[in-house]
Amino acid sequence: RLKMETFNHKVNTYIDSWMGPRDPRVRGWLLLDNYIPTFAFTVMYLLIVWMGPKYMKNRQPYSCRALLVPYNLGLTLLSFYMFYELVMSVYQGRYNFFCQNTHSGGEADNRMINVLWWYYFSKLIEFMDTFFFILRKNNHQITFLHVYHHATMLNIWWFVMNWVPCGHSYFGSTFNSFIHVLMYSYYGLSAVPAMRPYLWWKKYITQGQLVQFVLTMFQTSCAVVWPCGFPMGWLYFQITYMITLILLFSNFYIKTYKSHAGSRKSGLSNGSINSHTNGVTSNEKVKYRKPRTD
Repeated sequence: RLKMETFNHKVNTYIDSWMGPRDPRVRGWLLLDNYIPTFAFTVMYLLIVWMGPKYMKNRQPYSCRALLVPYNLGLTLLSFYMFYELVMSVYQGRYNFFCQNTHSGGEADNRMINVLWWYYFSKLIEFMDTFFFILRKNNHQITFLHVYHHATMLNIWWFVMNWVPCGHSYFGSTFNSFIHVLMYSYYGLSAVPAMRPYLWWKKYITQGQLVQFVLTMFQTSCAVVWPCGFPMGWLYFQITYMITLILLFSNFYIKTYKSHAGSRKSGLSNGSINSHTNGVTSNEKVKYRKPRTD
């Protein structure tokens, strides 16, 4: 234990020398004091992504249907809670759309920090998306986009929570929480066979994600043009990260909804199903389904 504490201290000292002083309002919060747990969870996630399909190669896929409904319902409710709290925090603190620093919202800042911790923690829970893919042997669903998005978000938000846990950090998380309400409700309903014929909005979830990234990049750029004291380095990083997501999700959207549009009938004729949702197993007979993006 002493060696681990010493190692954590060295890592913290290095990160602090690089990033500057942390926000004292999150000192002592679960998983935030040391970076090692977040990094370790990410390494374990990547190892499972690598080793899981090998382990399942000669085994029968698991249905996981009994877990998928409560899992997706739980994330739907958590996403709705976060969206509500974020909106109310913005309203309470009279947050400025164009730029909002991290120490001008009063009690609303504390409310914002509390809900953003849950947003950070939700990124750890969402690792289960990939684990369900592995257990159900839907390995084609584990794309670079999927793994990149899941692995980076947890780490990025550890840094956000330690240095800029409120203020201008609110916009992307608020929009993303709203999108996740739609997305996880869709996946929860898709796990119920009787509901599948009525699910039509998957395509629009991806469109909403692209709108989210573009608007987040625009809103972040506003703080560069009209600065208010929010750290510039974070703004530039956010813009760069949004560009990577726009490129990756646009590529996914074009391949999934444009390239496949003309070949949908031929793809169905041979019985193949290209499913990327976490609500339907690969051997279930359903109409043409699109790859899951998040």
